[in-house]
Amino acid sequence: MMVKQISVFLENKPGKLKELTDVLRENNINMRALSVADAQDFGIVRLIVDDVYNASTVIKDAGYVSSTKDVMAIELSDQPGSLANVLDIFGENGINVEYMYAFNTHTSGKAHLIFRVTDIKKGAEVLKASDVRLISQEDLAKL
Repeated sequence: MMVKQISVFLENKPGKLKELTDVLRENNINMRALSVADAQDFGIVRLIVDDVYNASTVIKDAGYVSSTKDVMAIELSDQPGSLANVLDIFGENGINVEYMYAFNTHTSGKAHLIFRVTDIKKGAEVLKASDVRLISQEDLAKL
């Protein structure tokens, strides 16, 4: 089970992230998760949103360079060792984590994570086999 992540390339200058979030706000797009990685001259904003198609369209129409990738969203018990257990599963199956980030929801006692891994299909299969809850695009929109 995969979800869509939008990556947006921004100049690394004051106000550029705000301008992007203004575009989302003006189009009533709700962010579910956000990650910002920087380089010297630019940044990469990774977004999980409630309406991927609309967000992709308005972001491109606003002149941003962006791309969409498949990632996995999972739900874990919010307790010590939960992430380590998932990383054990990936490691035992030869799956490398390219990057990951967490996000908050209103679900008490749960932690939510986004993973980009080298083999997303295999990653989803081994997590399901280990009873890790994968979150669908539809589930994300409801969180």
